[in-house]
Amino acid sequence: MRRSFPIFHCFGILVVLLWVTLMTLLIRKTEFSAESKGSGEFTPPSLETQDKEWREIYLKERKVGYTVSLIRPFKTGYFIQEELFLKLNLMGLGRSLYSLTQAQVDENLLLKSFQVMMTSGVVRFRMSGKVEGDVLVLSSGAQSAKRIRLTQTPMVASSMTYFFRSRKIKVGDVFPLPFLDPSTLMQKQLQIKVTGKERLTLHRVTYETFRLETELWGKRLTFWVDENGETLKEEGFMGFTTVKSSAASAPQEIEGGTDLYEMTAVAPDRPLKDPVRLTYLKARVDGVDSKNPVLNSGRQRMQEGALEIQKEKIPTPSLYTLGKHDFPSEWKELLEPEFNIESADRTILETTQRIAGDDRDPVSVARKLLQWVFRNVEKKPVLSIPSAVEVLRSRAGDCNEHATLLTALLRAAGIPARICIGLVYTRDKFYYHAWTEAYLGEWISMDATLNQMPADASHVKLLEGNLDKQVEIAGRIGELKVQILDQRHD
Repeated sequence: MRRSFPIFHCFGILVVLLWVTLMTLLIRKTEFSAESKGSGEFTPPSLETQDKEWREIYLKERKVGYTVSLIRPFKTGYFIQEELFLKLNLMGLGRSLYSLTQAQVDENLLLKSFQVMMTSGVVRFRMSGKVEGDVLVLSSGAQSAKRIRLTQTPMVASSMTYFFRSRKIKVGDVFPLPFLDPSTLMQKQLQIKVTGKERLTLHRVTYETFRLETELWGKRLTFWVDENGETLKEEGFMGFTTVKSSAASAPQEIEGGTDLYEMTAVAPDRPLKDPVRLTYLKARVDGVDSKNPVLNSGRQRMQEGALEIQKEKIPTPSLYTLGKHDFPSEWKELLEPEFNIESADRTILETTQRIAGDDRDPVSVARKLLQWVFRNVEKKPVLSIPSAVEVLRSRAGDCNEHATLLTALLRAAGIPARICIGLVYTRDKFYYHAWTEAYLGEWISMDATLNQMPADASHVKLLEGNLDKQVEIAGRIGELKVQILDQRHD
């Protein structure tokens, strides 16, 4: 039995998170000590007029977008701006994304303030930040300000080109760059290495370049920089590539490319029968870390190299009453608002109260909230970063929007909840997907996209958490293989 309607998967957000991470991330300035292998000290660029750069974006050799960035003197430092336009194919539907990042930096390119805006159809996302001493203060729409302690003042990624223009590099140099991505609040340590010199031909022009490499989520990122420090080409995840272009060429002939959902789907060795009724699944999943605690928690067990998933049973009667139960202190964050899960927002609270009424049974309230999201949020693929408040406004989105809104509503009702990222089976393949888990006396899976509580056993959880965790699934793309060993149904 196939599912009666299409599932819109989580790949839209992964694309956005990857691009935001790689193109609008904040790089914390590294002080090159005697232990660093970079050559020379940083010297600010000498700019008297506006400098603008254009790049074309390709996916598997098909042009899917472009970026244009500029830097110009501003007050005692510089103003940096980057615009991104992407056109992608999701489930056979064309989807476009426009983003604008603006930053004010000092004379050493160190961040003072920034703002990011994204639009994709009816979906919007905004974020701004300001450095106050050793703290980065972030805000987004109606969300409360988020304060992040900084060990060093960040450098915005758009200024990296000028960073390399300002120093002589040579083969063997290593640049340690801890970075913070404001869209996901993710912090990582990068090691950018100058691995060699190569000739690179772009638009029938040959350049002498340095090849720079780094790794993120286990995937290699490669950059080609000419002898003047200008970045000519970048190769990132899933076949995405950017190359130097011009104002005349960059916006032309944008195709949209291969369907991203199909490109990243995982085909098992044999099909699952009637996945909606699947209560038990045993499979060998290659490409995952078998020591990942998520694989060995709740309804999932890793036994002798095989993953077993047993569909849960909802506790009857309910094991606690809303408002009259003390949860473990380590679950505090699963009851409170966090970035993009704005469970304390007035509109979220009012919506929760309207749906739940006087009901204090967590199982009953959870089911009401699930069904409300399922019925009231239009299922359509989007390219954006989900926000519960924004989903409540737009009433549209894919699995990420459904899971984010449901998680916020559950927390607003006093039910601990978290977002899960993994795979779900449909149309003879496993696709990347997002759903929710709620604590109802035990952890119960809830899929607001499919109106399932608990979710069927074809839901394979790989990660749990907010955006900083979700984006890590990018490292699994193209690596996973699934072998079906056993399956059982109602």
